[in-house]
Amino acid sequence: MTLIAILMATLAAGIGSVWLAAALMGLGVLGRPGPQRGLGAQHLLSLAAGALLATAFMHLLPEAFESQAGAKALFATLLVGLVFFFLLDKAELWHHGHEHHHDDAGHASHDHGHDHADAHHHHGDHGHAPRPGGSWAVLTGDSVHCFGDGILIASAFVADLRLGLVAALAVLAHEVPHHIGDLVVLRQTSANRHVALVKVSLGGVVTALGGITGWWLVDQLQDWLPYF
Repeated sequence: MTLIAILMATLAAGIGSVWLAAALMGLGVLGRPGPQRGLGAQHLLSLAAGALLATAFMHLLPEAFESQAGAKALFATLLVGLVFFFLLDKAELWHHGHEHHHDDAGHASHDHGHDHADAHHHHGDHGHAPRPGGSWAVLTGDSVHCFGDGILIASAFVADLRLGLVAALAVLAHEVPHHIGDLVVLRQTSANRHVALVKVSLGGVVTALGGITGWWLVDQLQDWLPYF
């Protein structure tokens, strides 16, 4: 029964978030050029962050305090987790800015020696040219991300059914702005928007694989996990 609930929840969170993102983009709520797109994505991202924080502080932490683990160990784990993800976020921002710096330098050196009209025309073409390898990088990163989401949802379901449902909803809300970015990138590298939607949906299916793996790992490591 738990495994069936995990499969349904992970598929709903993994694929449902993709289709919800596509629907919002199709309605023009998100994904439009200009400041409206950034504002809408920020609002949705803030909603997802609030859902994840509420899940952690109102469900996960109280559940952990009811276990046999000491308060000092729990807060140490919380601190390590916060610092780790903070550093991970900073590393991602640094890498993203580093890539943009090299791209700008490459554009400048490539356009050197051309007249102003040719350089402007070439720069415009280069900015809109699709990168075939970029789609695979996006799909690989998205699949790994969805796999981790599946493990999270499965772990929550094993602890408590209601906690699993809350975790699945939080993951769904969290993934919508993430998948909007994926769809925007893949639409530039795919033949049409339907192909991009199928590709991102297949990445969302990996959430179910992560759910099965998480369910199996929790069952195998039951004696080693303090919160189950």
